[in-house]
Amino acid sequence: MSSETEATTVVESEPQGIEAAHQVIDRADHSISRKSIPENVLKVLYRLHRSGYRAYLCGGSVRDLLMAREPKDFDIVTDAHPGDVRRLFRNSRIIGRRFRLVHVIFQDGVVEVATFRREPEKVEGDGLLVTDDNVFGSPVEDARRRDFTINGLFYSIADFTVIDYVGGLRDLEDRLIRVIGVPDLRFQEDPVRMLRAVEFAARLDFEIEASTYDAITEHRNEILKASPPRVSEEILELLRRGWSSSAVELLAETRLLEPLLPELQSRLDRGGVDYFWTMLQVLDRTVGSGRRISDAVLFSVLVLPHVIEEIERESALREGKLRVGDMLLHIRELIQPIVDRFAFSAGMRHQTEQALETLWRLLEPPSDKRSMWRFVFREHFSDGLALLELYARSSNRYLGVCQQWQSFAQKVRRSEDVERPRPPRKRRRRR
Repeated sequence: MSSETEATTVVESEPQGIEAAHQVIDRADHSISRKSIPENVLKVLYRLHRSGYRAYLCGGSVRDLLMAREPKDFDIVTDAHPGDVRRLFRNSRIIGRRFRLVHVIFQDGVVEVATFRREPEKVEGDGLLVTDDNVFGSPVEDARRRDFTINGLFYSIADFTVIDYVGGLRDLEDRLIRVIGVPDLRFQEDPVRMLRAVEFAARLDFEIEASTYDAITEHRNEILKASPPRVSEEILELLRRGWSSSAVELLAETRLLEPLLPELQSRLDRGGVDYFWTMLQVLDRTVGSGRRISDAVLFSVLVLPHVIEEIERESALREGKLRVGDMLLHIRELIQPIVDRFAFSAGMRHQTEQALETLWRLLEPPSDKRSMWRFVFREHFSDGLALLELYARSSNRYLGVCQQWQSFAQKVRRSEDVERPRPPRKRRRRR
């Protein structure tokens, strides 16, 4: 990790009082236009407003529109309760238990509508971890219960103003990720917020405000109390969107990577894996080009330094290269505790194992073309080849092998003259 990144990640700034932060920005003084809001979202906003309810665009969509970025989602918040929204829109349904929402369903998509909420009362003996979030509240209470100031902004369809109860506009201007409220408490209430802080800093190229950063380092082990499926989805999301390099660097710098992937953190601490950072950069460029990389390959990138080191160590102990069967068994033993920690589905576990195993099979191509031909049509060949390409381009190892497989696979798939070999027929046993 570069010293330059460490020097610019944490920014000291004066704390902001929530009451003093309340602002209403008139239409003439902000850049949000209804032309940038999808028609279906406007339909829902206007119907809620004309029915006598408050209707606001909220969260990341307001942030992205103010930054002239295209929002990923357009979410709506209102003082109408879920049942009220359901009665207004026949094309809707109520979903969720912990957090009840309404999905208004259109032919070309879904618009999500939530009711203003406030922080639930703490139940004695439950600790700080929030398990129920269905307590309705006011707009200011809803803003204050959100995660970061830049996500606590509202856009009102009634008068086209931007409403800021939490100082989000100032932090947007200063390019800061700041927790709403006391960071120590907020991260204990929902540890996944620590991952989201890293995600927003990496995605937006923002810096993490000092007290927020310090709380992440102090409470990093709280992440183990979060739901493993939520954690694994957040980790995969960091890798899918083209900002994995800066995100993983922040995870390692804040030590948040330590409880999640101690195998990778310890390897990074010891150094000697420059290819790993290059591999993340290659991955970001690949994803940014529009090419789809499977989740199994994405996660395999994170465990590859650990797997390579352990296989090299095992080979040295045995004074020679591992046989294929022994190597495949060793790979499964290495990643089993990791996939258990992330509570991956059986399908995801199998795909990750197969991506890594196929990578090692590709490193020693079969000597005859017929066996290579069959291998190209194996179910996990594409994942193994994608992983080999990322590793080869970042480490400058096995480039020739990678190019050989790519060229051969392209030739086989395009060829109309080559007949796919049939498996040998089984002889019938005589009765």
